[in-house]
Amino acid sequence: MTTKNYNELIKDRIYFGGADDVKDMMEHEQADVIFDLRAESHENKSGYDRIHIPIVDDAEHQDQSIKKSIEHVVNAYNEGKKVYFHCGGGSTRAGTVAVGTLLSLGKAETIDEAEKIAKTARPKVNVKPQMKEALQRIFPNA
Repeated sequence: MTTKNYNELIKDRIYFGGADDVKDMMEHEQADVIFDLRAESHENKSGYDRIHIPIVDDAEHQDQSIKKSIEHVVNAYNEGKKVYFHCGGGSTRAGTVAVGTLLSLGKAETIDEAEKIAKTARPKVNVKPQMKEALQRIFPNA
């Protein structure tokens, strides 16, 4: 049995984790699209197509980049694609997008509920206060 360092957010459809987990995830899950949330654009050494939609860590009012990232994931999901998204380590930016994705898909009604679901899927999720504030602005009723 192999230990997976990435996690499943939506059964058989949406996965998330760190940048180093792409090859392993593709070997096991064969995602149709990979979204790279890292602020810095790294050379794509994975051999797989990926879309760079950066979220800058610790930047104030990064609402647009977070919202855009969530929309990309949700749109790909709604198109029937299998999705993987990642940041560097799979905790802060990926965790934030996981929370927003759950809210957008109606899998949670509040930010706190979505965060609990994301942390259950991936315990290392760590939505920083400024990212949580951005989520509150993006989802004012959550």
